[in-house]
Amino acid sequence: MKTIIEPFKIKSVEPIKFTTVEDRQEILHEAGYNPFLIHAEDVLIDLLTDSGTSAMSSKQWAGIMDGDESYAGARSFFRFEKIAKEITGFKYIIPTHQGRAAEKILFTILGGPGKYFPNNTHFDTTRANIEFSGAEAVDFLTPIGKDTSTIADFKGNMDIEKLEQFIKEKGRENIPLVMITITNNAGGGQPVSMDNIRKTKEVAAKYGIPLFLDACRFAENAFFIKKREKGYENKSAKEIAKEIFSYADGCTMSAKKDALVNMGGFLGINNDDLAMKARNILIVTEGFPTYGGLAGRDLEAMAQGLEEILDEHYLTYRIRSVEYLGEKLTAVGVPILQPPGGHAIYLDAKRFLPNIPAHQYPGQSIVCELYKTGGIRSVEIGSVMFGKTEKNTGRFIPSALELVRLAIPRRVYTQSHIDYVIESVQEVFNNRSKLPGYKITYEAPMLRHFTAQFEPIKL
Repeated sequence: MKTIIEPFKIKSVEPIKFTTVEDRQEILHEAGYNPFLIHAEDVLIDLLTDSGTSAMSSKQWAGIMDGDESYAGARSFFRFEKIAKEITGFKYIIPTHQGRAAEKILFTILGGPGKYFPNNTHFDTTRANIEFSGAEAVDFLTPIGKDTSTIADFKGNMDIEKLEQFIKEKGRENIPLVMITITNNAGGGQPVSMDNIRKTKEVAAKYGIPLFLDACRFAENAFFIKKREKGYENKSAKEIAKEIFSYADGCTMSAKKDALVNMGGFLGINNDDLAMKARNILIVTEGFPTYGGLAGRDLEAMAQGLEEILDEHYLTYRIRSVEYLGEKLTAVGVPILQPPGGHAIYLDAKRFLPNIPAHQYPGQSIVCELYKTGGIRSVEIGSVMFGKTEKNTGRFIPSALELVRLAIPRRVYTQSHIDYVIESVQEVFNNRSKLPGYKITYEAPMLRHFTAQFEPIKL
């Protein structure tokens, strides 16, 4: 096969600010050893997230100029609604300024004390919105999904047996909906099979429970199904995406991922009563139902992005470029969650730093060292993000996985940038015996990883 090239040309560029190791040591200290608190201009390569960091296309920028800024009934909304309905098939498309706003609306209506929301794996904002309502978020990832070293096709799958057992135990009346996150972000960006989505729907329907999707990376998941699941090899990514959505009763969507925009999202719903309640909250918190906290230009860019994301030339390049990073790191001995995910590579911090216990946050140690070494910003997805301390006993409960995510923005970096990342990670890995653990000096009661501050533990 010939080299897979970027399916685009570069029309505009943004300069990168270069810093020294000494500069970055001081910057990191001033930021409380939390890369979220570093000024973006002081980052050389930013792999903190793939959310809202995409480079938009020329047609999306043209749409920005063509956006209809009418308060109600804007033309840009109806174009966006038409395209979103064509892909998802949902009766109602309710725009929001991003995915967590859709989550906030949904779980404000359906959540509350005594309620449970099963998922393959909730990501941080989804879990926070559920818990803020007083409900409980519960994960049912399959056992193989928790094994970072085994290679399997669909490690993001829901554990169907445990899900049904949980429904019987808690009672269907206490479970307002079942959710599947595609791809499974907290589980390593791993895809979910069509068979697993179908079987999850069957279990949910058996007990009269709606199935919702956290659909922010639906196109990447659809492409994995095309490449890995028997019977889908000759179907288009769009056909596969439509089938995925056909099993769902609704979705939350952060368009900042697979709609290739810097801001936007939506809530997809089939139920009339739920849609009415959602729109009422939308008007109070986000805006009129035909703009939902967005400018018309954002709706126009989002509509165009939903069309572009299902281009299979783009998806081939996208998945392959992430694979390339994973393969090169594996070749030099760096432990990663296998196989490479759709939007990111996840360093396995447990195997990377086996000498640092979970309560000293090995992932955070790697994150800090990677910034100091190469100016690369990444994010810990482990016990900083998901670990807890029991209120009654003070016992520390670590995350099941200790990971560092290198999230790849869409259409932003070239192969030479990624080669530089590989060299920097290898350098950190070679010096891993010198890395310290960290302790938290400040944390917020929820979503602490965004604003927490740390200090290194002296070796």
